[in-house]
Amino acid sequence: MAGKTKIMTSGTPWKHILLFSLPVLAGSLLQQLYNTVDTIIVGRYAGEASLSAVGTTGTITFLFLSLAIGFSAGNGVVVAQHFGAGDEEKVRSNASSGILFLMILGVICAVVGVLIARPIFVHVVDVPESFLDQTLVYFRIYALGFVFQCGYNIFSAILRAVGDSAATLYFLLISSVLNIGLDMLFVAVFDWGVAGAAIATDISQAISFVAAYYYMRRKYPVFRFALKEYKWNNTLISRTVKIGFPISLQLIVVSFGLTFIQRAVNGFGQVMTASFTVGQRIEMYINLPLNALQTTLATYTGQNVGAGKIDRVKKGTRQTVIISLLMTVVISALVWAFAPEIISLFGLSDRAAEYCLEHLKAIALINIVLAVYVPIFGVFQGSGHSIFPMIVACGALGMRVLVTYLFRYSTFLGHTVIWWNGIFGFSLGFLITWTFYLSGRWIRGNVKEQVTLTE
Repeated sequence: MAGKTKIMTSGTPWKHILLFSLPVLAGSLLQQLYNTVDTIIVGRYAGEASLSAVGTTGTITFLFLSLAIGFSAGNGVVVAQHFGAGDEEKVRSNASSGILFLMILGVICAVVGVLIARPIFVHVVDVPESFLDQTLVYFRIYALGFVFQCGYNIFSAILRAVGDSAATLYFLLISSVLNIGLDMLFVAVFDWGVAGAAIATDISQAISFVAAYYYMRRKYPVFRFALKEYKWNNTLISRTVKIGFPISLQLIVVSFGLTFIQRAVNGFGQVMTASFTVGQRIEMYINLPLNALQTTLATYTGQNVGAGKIDRVKKGTRQTVIISLLMTVVISALVWAFAPEIISLFGLSDRAAEYCLEHLKAIALINIVLAVYVPIFGVFQGSGHSIFPMIVACGALGMRVLVTYLFRYSTFLGHTVIWWNGIFGFSLGFLITWTFYLSGRWIRGNVKEQVTLTE
């Protein structure tokens, strides 16, 4: 297969996994950096109400992005399995059908997002009147960029499936620099407020989309599709949906759960909402290694399942969990040590800064639990058992929401339940994930069937 591809079915597992995950991690870091800079610029130049408006859209935007991420990952697993099996024809056919499916999905998400904005933020998220209008402006403009996000995600998933994890880093570097520059121009100079922040994001995402498409076609002849080759194929798309839907549903469940937590946060007022917005942004940094390793382990598992090397999957899993834990502990220690300095960047009021400091110190400890089980989701996804991470997500989020609403006004936890709910939910997720993994049920049956399609 022409182009710079990377097969992970031989050699030392942890070296492959670490080298593959580093560009993914760096790309995720870039995304978070420009999201953080976006938040800093809005907070400093547009005010705390605007910061709250941008922050309160997070769970709903993530709901739509869950579809893009999940179905792209599903298609990536299918492509990775066929790539591991050395079947170039199926790599090509599944990639083209995945691109068509995701582009159609992007258009649908953009239209639906614009239409349902008001009822969602008024009746579901319960956004206060003080920043409702700004919330609607930001989200509706942001939603127009869903088509670019769906396209970028499918291109990135296909590239990772054939072992090219570095390419997406370059696209994100370009879009990150552009997004920060446009944020400063639109928000700080032109004073466009939340609308300027949303427009800047849409433009940067469009650039990433174009760059990824151009690179994939130029670098890999196998992915140079003529327009007539983008045909709807129920058989091929059903395979992507079968693996991708549980991944999307898992993320959607997370989004809905976080929406209810956001509703509880909003009930404490604008100060808490602003604090929570910043806390969530920083929490993303702690989770970067485990998310990158989950993505890597899905590709690694997919290629090795395609090659029939299950023992190699197990060895790689053990090594990945150790890497994830070490990375997360280091990042958590840095967040704990420099929390006040980090918070000062966002221009929060004194009271909001106090809330945020409590939040950051708690999650720096709690999220270590995530590090020892979330990467294993990649094993389940890569072996075709993507429904199981959804089950874990339902259990963990359900527990977090339950604890939040039970104790938010209690003397036991009070407002601190907004961040301490994680210890209850993540502990449950840890127990369920490791019980299933150690049982070996994800291996049972002929896993080679995962790469057999009826044409």
